[in-house]
Amino acid sequence: MELDTPRLRLRPFTASDHDAIHAVYIDPQVMRWVGHGAHRSTAETARALRGYAEALRTRGYGFVAVIERSSGALIGDGGLHPLAGRGPDVELGYTLARTAWGRGYATEAGGALVAHAFGELGATRVMAQVEPENLASRHVLEKLGMTQRGVRLTYGRPHLLYAVDREAA
Repeated sequence: MELDTPRLRLRPFTASDHDAIHAVYIDPQVMRWVGHGAHRSTAETARALRGYAEALRTRGYGFVAVIERSSGALIGDGGLHPLAGRGPDVELGYTLARTAWGRGYATEAGGALVAHAFGELGATRVMAQVEPENLASRHVLEKLGMTQRGVRLTYGRPHLLYAVDREAA
C-alpha cells in the first residue's frame, strides 16, 4: 500500500525506519491519546512494525510510514485496520511526531487513506475513535467529513466514534 499526496508519501515501513518511528512512539505527548500510551522499549516498536507488515501481507492494508516528501523524513504513521480488530467497518488511525503537528499533515494523510478505503478496498464506511478531549484529532476527523456516531469504551477509556459513509464522501 503506497499513497502519494502533494506533501506526503505513505509507504510500508522498512527496517531502516525503526529508530525514527521509535522516537515518535516513545514521546508521551504524541502517544497521549494512542492505545496504551508511549512505547517502553525498542522491542515494543519492533513488534508493532512486524504487526503492520503482517497486516499488509495478509489483508492488503494496515499501518504505513508517513514520509514528508520535501525532506524525506519519517514523521509518523497512518493507516487503516478493521474496527475493533474485527470489522466489517474500516478504522482510520494516525500518529505524527510533534514536529509535524499543526501543518495539516494528519488531514492530508487521512484524506488519502479514506479515499483508498472507499476506492481500492471497497469499504462502505470509514470510522475513527478519538478521546473526547483530543480536540485536534476531532477537528481533523471533521475536516475529513466524519461525524460523531456514538461512544464506546476502548483501552478502558471512553472514545467518541466518528464515521463517514462512502455515499457522503
